Amino acid sequence: MSNSADSPTEPARRGTWRPVRLLTAAVFALAGLIFVTSFNTAKGTNIRTDDSLLRLSDLVRDRSDKNAELERSTAAVRAEVDALARRDDGSSEAEDARLGALEKTAGTTEVSGGGLTVTLDDAPPDARAAPGYPEPQANDLVIHQQDLQAVVNALWRGGAEGIQVMDQRLISTSAVRCVGNTLILQGRVYSPPYKVTAVGDTGKLRKALADSPALQNYQLYVKAYGLGWKVEERGATTLPGYTGTVDLRYAQPAA
Repeated sequence: MSNSADSPTEPARRGTWRPVRLLTAAVFALAGLIFVTSFNTAKGTNIRTDDSLLRLSDLVRDRSDKNAELERSTAAVRAEVDALARRDDGSSEAEDARLGALEKTAGTTEVSGGGLTVTLDDAPPDARAAPGYPEPQANDLVIHQQDLQAVVNALWRGGAEGIQVMDQRLISTSAVRCVGNTLILQGRVYSPPYKVTAVGDTGKLRKALADSPALQNYQLYVKAYGLGWKVEERGATTLPGYTGTVDLRYAQPAA
C-alpha cells in the first residue's frame, strides 16, 4: 500500500461536488419546480387564454357590489348607534350644536343647497381628430385620474359644501384613483361616464371650473377629440352623508 502522502486525493474528490456542478444541479431543480408549478396552476389549459383569468374583471365587480352592500348595512347600524348615543349622552344643546357642525365639516351628515353636476366621459370609439389637430393616441381618448381630480379640486376651491363622486360622498381622506379606464373609490369600482356633484354657490362653482388651468387643458381635448364634458345646474340638491369607515390607517390626527 502506498504512503498516503504519495497517493492521489481522487477518492476525496469524488465525494465532493464542484461548485459549478452544484450550481447546475440547482438550476435544473428550480426549472423542474417551475414546470410542475405551472402545470398544476394551468391544470392542462393554456394560461394565456384561461377563462378564469378573463373573468377577473367580473370578480372585481362582484367584490365592489358586496362592498356596497356592507356599506349600506354599516350605515344603518351606525345611525342606530348615533341615535342611542345622543339620547343617553347627557350633553347640552351647545355641545350637540358643536358636534353637528363637526359632523357637517367631516362630511358624515347630509348637506343641502344649490347643486351642480359635472359629467366626464371617454371619447367615442371612432373618434377622429378635429381639423388642425394631430391624430389621437389611445391615452388622448380616455378620462384620466388627473381629470377627475382637477374637477374635484376646482369645486373645493369654489367653496363646495359637499361633493359626491358617482354615488359616494367625499371626505378629507377620500382618494380619487383610476386604474386603467376604471375609477376605484373607497373600495368600489366605476366605469365612465363619471359624475361629480357639488352643493354650494353654483356661480362660484362654475367660475372655479372655468379658472382651473388643468380643466382648461382638458377642454382642448374635448374640442380636439370629443372627450365628454357637461356641466349642469340641479337646483335644490341633497347629498347623503359619508357612510364608510372613518378610521385612519396611515396617519394620525394632529394634536
